[in-house]
Amino acid sequence: MGLLRGALIEYASDFFGPLPNLVIFQFNPDTLTRNFQIPQRPTGAASRETSQAGEIPVESINFTAHFSAADQLEAGNIIAETLGIGPQLAALEKMVYPSNIIGGLLGEALDAIGDAIGLGGSDDVAKQPIPREKYPQILFIWGKTRVLPVLLESMSITEQQYDSSLNPIQAQVALGLKIASNPDDKIGKGALMYSNIAKEAQAIINLANTVELAIDLIPF
Repeated sequence: MGLLRGALIEYASDFFGPLPNLVIFQFNPDTLTRNFQIPQRPTGAASRETSQAGEIPVESINFTAHFSAADQLEAGNIIAETLGIGPQLAALEKMVYPSNIIGGLLGEALDAIGDAIGLGGSDDVAKQPIPREKYPQILFIWGKTRVLPVLLESMSITEQQYDSSLNPIQAQVALGLKIASNPDDKIGKGALMYSNIAKEAQAIINLANTVELAIDLIPF
């Protein structure tokens, strides 16, 4: 079996948006830090049902991804020779901005061209309201059991080397993700359910592996 690579996928509600976006990690990060923000539990004599759960924990993931054009340059890849790793970095940056901002710019450009050649509508025609922009819907894929809907909380790009045209040819990108605990689309909900079921199954497997030890530990 070949090496599985982590990835970030930006998708529309039907998974086929007008501008799909996919970043596969060229090198899997060596480490991945998972943090759980556990909501404060009720305390004090006046509090009731202190054992009852309220808000669920929020999980965040932090890691650093590395990109290099060395192999592509050695193989004579025309994109790497022209732009270095600029396309990979641009694809990541696109995930930070509202999902329809580029489409909006393209629409404005087409409208301007239409006006210039006399195809624009009359000024009396009612203008369409500007749609509210949404941030990208993103899946973080890390192995076969983790397909998670996430929000990009932070991104820091360190460009480390350049070619003669000042295109970046080596960089590291520090990413901070927050798992969307209540996604509002079917794909995100399905991905989260799948990952949670996989986690439950692994917990059951762990119980099966440790049942004999547990019997020895429990004196009754």
